[in-house]
Amino acid sequence: MATNNKKCLVKDSILEVKNITKEVNSPEGVLTIIKGINLSIASGDVASIVGPSGSGKTTLLAIMAGLDLPTNGSVQLLGSEITSLDEDKRSQIRGKDVGFVFQSFHLLPRLSALDNVMLPLEISGSENIEEKANDSLARVGLEKRVQHFPNQLSCGEKQRVAIARAMVNSPKILFADEPTGNLDKSSSSAISDLLFSVNKTMDTTLIIVTHDLVLAEQCNTVYELSEGELIC
Repeated sequence: MATNNKKCLVKDSILEVKNITKEVNSPEGVLTIIKGINLSIASGDVASIVGPSGSGKTTLLAIMAGLDLPTNGSVQLLGSEITSLDEDKRSQIRGKDVGFVFQSFHLLPRLSALDNVMLPLEISGSENIEEKANDSLARVGLEKRVQHFPNQLSCGEKQRVAIARAMVNSPKILFADEPTGNLDKSSSSAISDLLFSVNKTMDTTLIIVTHDLVLAEQCNTVYELSEGELIC
C-alpha cells in the first residue's frame, strides 16, 4: 500500500490527479466528499482503491474518469486536462480510449449479449462491428451465449458481457467500480482473473474500486481512502 501523498505520484502517468476536492450541498450544509487528493497511475499499471462505504471511492473514480468534475483541482487523463473540457469533449475521450465496468452490469435488457457489445462500436462509427463484438465475447468465454438476453445469463456471465463491451474498442484505460460486488466467490475469482488477463494481454491500465481485499491485494498498487482523504 502506498504510504504518503507524494509517493502517490509517478512518472510517465496515464492519469494524474492534482489536489482535487469535491463538495456537494446537503440539508446539513456543504459536505466535502473528496479532500485534496493527489495521485497518479502509470501506463499499464493495475491499481485498486479501497475504503469503507462512504469514504469517497466511487466519487473519486467518477472524477478520474471524467464522469464528474471536482470542485477544485485538476485531472489529466490520457494527456488531456479533462477538468477544463466541456462534457462533449470529455465524452469523446471516454468513448475512444476509456472503458467502464460497473457492479450492476448496466446491460440493456432488450438487447442480446452481442447487441450490447456492439453498441459502443455503433456509437463510435466502427467498421466490422459484428465481427469485433463476437471476438470480444469469445475473449471472455461467451462465444456460445451471444444471442442470449441478460435475463438468460447468470450474474457472472452478465459481468463477462459488460467486460466484453468495455474492451471492444480496445481502450487504453479501464475503470471498474465494484466489479465483483454482485457475484459469488467462484464468479468473483473468475472475473478477477479475467480483468487481470485484460491488463496483461491488451496492456490496458486497470483501476478497480472494490471492497474485496483479496482482489485489491492482487493489484500492483493499493490506495486507501478514509473520509475522503487518501491514506497513502
